[in-house]
Amino acid sequence: MNEGYISVLNDIASKNPTPGGGAVAALALGHSYSLVSMVSRLTIASEKWIEGHKISKNLIEICDNGILNSIELAENDCNAFNSVMASYKLPKTNDSEILTRKEKILQSSLEATIAPYKIAENSLYLLSLLPKFASKANKNALTDLASASQLAYSSAYIASLNVKVNTPGISEEDSKKYEYEIRKIISQCFSFNEETQKIISSRLGW
Repeated sequence: MNEGYISVLNDIASKNPTPGGGAVAALALGHSYSLVSMVSRLTIASEKWIEGHKISKNLIEICDNGILNSIELAENDCNAFNSVMASYKLPKTNDSEILTRKEKILQSSLEATIAPYKIAENSLYLLSLLPKFASKANKNALTDLASASQLAYSSAYIASLNVKVNTPGISEEDSKKYEYEIRKIISQCFSFNEETQKIISSRLGW
């Protein structure tokens, strides 16, 4: 732990609206990637878990990219929400300004919907890889993998809240699309997390 980590937490704790829930969802995903990467390295470190070496090597590459992507997703979410706030502050003293403001709100709200939606998509991708890994990973690190899975699911769920809170500001067509898609993603995330947790519990004799 270092001052940089504390700085991020203090930024979240401040009275500023960003970074907020969406950014935290992305950071949670980043932590999930980090834990999966750690378990992968611990699996490769021992010949006892030779069956898990191939998938571990693949996951390390995925997770290294995923960690960087998670930071980018967090930044995108902050920028998108800040754009929404700025749009609502635009002047509306005449018809032209009112129309411009309305268009900006619609555009920025769509971006603020897409940003957390992408976080949920990335969470789903990671979760989809974990059941297979759970059956082959280093047994001594399975609780870390269980934590990673739960974090990824939490990331997706938090992101879904941020999708739903922004859909009232977008077109009816887009609203229906993203509300339907995010429900589907969360359902899939739940299933993958449950599958991973059951495999881990079984291997640990719980």
